Amino acid sequence: MPGQGSSLTCDGVTVALEGPRGPVTVLDGISCAFTAPRTAVIGLNGSGKSTLLRLFNALVPPSAGTVRTHGVDPVADPRTARSLVGFVFTDPASQILMPTPLEDIELSLRRAVADRRERSARALDWLRRMGLAERGHHSVFDLSGGERQLVALAAVLAVEPRVLVLDEPTTLLDLRNRLRLRELLDSLPQQQLISTHDLDLAATAQHVAVVHGSRITAQGPPEDVIPRYRHWCAHGFPDDAA
Repeated sequence: MPGQGSSLTCDGVTVALEGPRGPVTVLDGISCAFTAPRTAVIGLNGSGKSTLLRLFNALVPPSAGTVRTHGVDPVADPRTARSLVGFVFTDPASQILMPTPLEDIELSLRRAVADRRERSARALDWLRRMGLAERGHHSVFDLSGGERQLVALAAVLAVEPRVLVLDEPTTLLDLRNRLRLRELLDSLPQQQLISTHDLDLAATAQHVAVVHGSRITAQGPPEDVIPRYRHWCAHGFPDDAA
């Protein structure tokens, strides 16, 4: 796992996106410094969690404020930021491009590994790590949603990014694959930033941030933050009456 020098930072970041009735503020003046090996971002649907994650590899640019990914400005240098950050979307259909799992991971490796046989060997190794070696030549349309999610994750990890960002990674997974994913994440050297409703997964992080109403309303160790979040979900967030 990375040390405390590895940072994902926002300083006064606002994101306003164009909606049918004009600009909508999705994030409002957020400042944070995520340095833990694993940070979980939790919050209700529509709170801005996914937008926060997408800042760090320039999938979403800030309307105001500054973002840094291990010292890189994603807006000024999106190519470098995206080489640092591997992003796994909630819906694997957003990123699986090839007909079979093996081919998709090979495509991910095309720039990094010139030799075709080496690419194939590495891709097969990643499928083995995901428990999908026997599915390598199957059509991706024959895979379950959870299996597709694991293929998408393998394709991202194959190029060895420094940061792994996962947006709701357990949504499509059954319990067996959730446990497999958690074991895999524990074995990885990458700094991890995870948006999740899975509070058991969030509890494995060293740092947890709550996003609510377009702002970070709490952050700190999971044993402090998650019980507060559970209470707010049941009884109302402090700013709901504002």
